[in-house]
Amino acid sequence: MTTDTRTRRRAPAAQTERLRKYRPDIQGLRAVAIMMVVSMHCGILDIHGGVDVSFVLSGFLIGGQLLAEIDKTGKVSLSKFWARRFRRLAPAMAVTIIGTAVLAWLYASPLRFRSYMEDGLAASLSVMNWRLVETGTDYFADDGSQSPYQHFWSLGIEEQFYVIAPIALVVTAWLSRLLFRNRVLVALFLMTVIGGSAYLGYAQTSENQPLAYFSTHTRIWEITFGVLLALGGPLLSRMNTGFAAVLSWAGLGTTLVTALLISAKTPLPGYAVAGPVLGAGMIIAGGCAAPRLGAERLLDNPVFNFIGNVSYGWYLWHWPLLILWPYLVSWEVTYSDRFRVAVASFLVAVAMHYAVERRFRNNAQLVARPWKGILAGGTATACAAGAMALAMIVPLNLATASSNTVAVGYTDEASVETAALRTKLSAAVQGALPKTADNHASSGCIDNTEVAKFTMQDHCVIGDPEGKKTVVLMGDSHAWQWNDAFDEIGKSLGVRVVTMAKGGCSPQEYRIVNDELHREYTECDSWRESVFEELGDLKPDVVVVANRTRREATRQGAEATFKVLKATGAELVYMTDTPQPGQNVPDCLATHIDDISSCNRKQYEALEYTDFRTMEREVAEKYGASIIDTVPAFCTKDVCPSVIGDQVVYFDASHITSSYSKTLEPFLKPALEKVLAD
Repeated sequence: MTTDTRTRRRAPAAQTERLRKYRPDIQGLRAVAIMMVVSMHCGILDIHGGVDVSFVLSGFLIGGQLLAEIDKTGKVSLSKFWARRFRRLAPAMAVTIIGTAVLAWLYASPLRFRSYMEDGLAASLSVMNWRLVETGTDYFADDGSQSPYQHFWSLGIEEQFYVIAPIALVVTAWLSRLLFRNRVLVALFLMTVIGGSAYLGYAQTSENQPLAYFSTHTRIWEITFGVLLALGGPLLSRMNTGFAAVLSWAGLGTTLVTALLISAKTPLPGYAVAGPVLGAGMIIAGGCAAPRLGAERLLDNPVFNFIGNVSYGWYLWHWPLLILWPYLVSWEVTYSDRFRVAVASFLVAVAMHYAVERRFRNNAQLVARPWKGILAGGTATACAAGAMALAMIVPLNLATASSNTVAVGYTDEASVETAALRTKLSAAVQGALPKTADNHASSGCIDNTEVAKFTMQDHCVIGDPEGKKTVVLMGDSHAWQWNDAFDEIGKSLGVRVVTMAKGGCSPQEYRIVNDELHREYTECDSWRESVFEELGDLKPDVVVVANRTRREATRQGAEATFKVLKATGAELVYMTDTPQPGQNVPDCLATHIDDISSCNRKQYEALEYTDFRTMEREVAEKYGASIIDTVPAFCTKDVCPSVIGDQVVYFDASHITSSYSKTLEPFLKPALEKVLAD
């Protein structure tokens, strides 16, 4: 290859001091990134890293603009820069935020509406990422707790970057010229930010995953990496085109392969996001030299170009529609529904691109007068924030009738049969629904995930603290849910009750992988051992075991635990697990007031893992435990009602309400009296 040929091939990138003004490979990569995001969120393809690729692209493009302006004028016009950002982002964001609020009001659970609006306010103010940090949100949770505004976390980080970046770059570039007469200090500054932020993201992933995942300081390195690429643009444009082509293809392969290797159980951001980030950087770097046979050959096509144009709107709309889709269609989301969400959100994005985005981005007056662009974007932001603030105080779509009398729940098995035939939700129950999420056990104690050792505390002793006999209620959150009922029974029988519970921690000895920690739940093992030691010192009269049935359970693990418990000399009681409602019950009731049968579940579905249930019961009986079968208090032969009497049975998608558990005192008390009398 001659020197002249190399010069001609480099010409598109080398004619200017920086990069080509238009990069079709970047437009294609933007399309790849949004398709990765939508596919992962919608559950179409388990591919991660799309947001990380977008961060690099944003850093490269914005960094290139800022550095080019600094080269030309020695400064940055903040008004023009922020006006461009406002025109580009604010109008579409405001439309999405307000449109999502309207859909949530019309279709979503009224119980979640105000929380959604608080999220919408945070999103409109570009601080959604910090709200998610504050609430300790698990981004990959699949329990119905996700907000339709949750995806605004990444936009919040970018917008916070847009506030800081121009100022930081101007100051650093000025100092670099003053001290070194070149850009060395700028490069060192960017590399320091990248190294420090990446380290914090890796270190904090195991300590505080929500903080590591959502916070600006642990993610800013990905955007800054793009800025560093923009700084090196002139140098990268002079690389050998053959090498540049190989580099870009290797980058595309790195992006896709590493993105496919990441799963929902991978600790993120950690080290895993480095793969998609590095891959995107390789594509961008290789494309700077404009090689004819690079990845641009694949990325530069009309389809990707169009998807890239509407990618912002697609990102904005796909998540709200995904979260609200179950409410819109009134059935459990299927795999085909996920494709419908992807297509529907794409069509909405196309409409918004032409109706909103282009109108503001290309408006001649807004372009010519930056202050008008800032005013237009600020007005859109203020409208969205104001709408969210007003929406937080509107009355909910629920009846407000209430009563000073205690609502009746379980009375006998006939009350469950009657509840199974019920179709409409009474005004009294509607009035109680907004507080149902807080209707959980308040007596006794439960240790959270991080606690590795049980410590006896005063609030763990309930019932009659002066009672001569001691009952221990031991287990996970499905033992904790009975605390208030045992408090009532303990007071009635004059018995001291000690609760020993830990979230997600079965009293039976088997290996548990904690989804929150993304690793083996070693804290459960050490906590269980400390409970066994405490039982030896406490010498209880009765030990009641209750836990959620899990598919990880083993006969060997169950026998190991019951053998230890038997050795304490206490009478043993095993409570079978409560049925699983399969959905967030209060939300379901709030959206099916006239047909609450939709919130009931067939018994065979609610009694999950029947083989393991049978095994645990057999082991308990083998070691002489008395059995309390809880199912008759929750289900008929066919169905498990969500409301019994005027009591909502579950406060979430798994645990029973405190108020309903208290109505089961006549159901539980005889069995405990008999054991205590032996």
